[in-house]
Amino acid sequence: MVNKVVSEVVLDASAVLALLKREPGAERVRAVLDRAVICAVNVAEVQSKLVDLGLSRDAAAARIRFLGCPISDFSADQAIEAGSLIEQTRAQGLSLGDRACLALAIERKATVYTTDRAWMDLSLDLEIEVIR
Repeated sequence: MVNKVVSEVVLDASAVLALLKREPGAERVRAVLDRAVICAVNVAEVQSKLVDLGLSRDAAAARIRFLGCPISDFSADQAIEAGSLIEQTRAQGLSLGDRACLALAIERKATVYTTDRAWMDLSLDLEIEVIR
């Protein structure tokens, strides 16, 4: 098996949380951190989850920053794309955050890393890696 080198990776909030919580699949995310970016909407999701788990605002933000991933602003074009993806993702029940992640990956022609197996059923011209 030949290892494919991925030029850029977009991390879904679920992949970031798997890494931060040392869950299965964390090593796969760690291996691509130097090529990864995360959408600002997904950062909000990760921050929310960490605060829900009892971390302070600052402690949660510090964990996210420690990853060293660039945070991509959610642009107007991405907002239109994310909103339009509702038609293709409705059956899988994807959230706005999920669609924001996909919109960034589509824009950058990047591979998406997620824990959500439902994404494998999407008919998008996009490479999706389910990390566990």
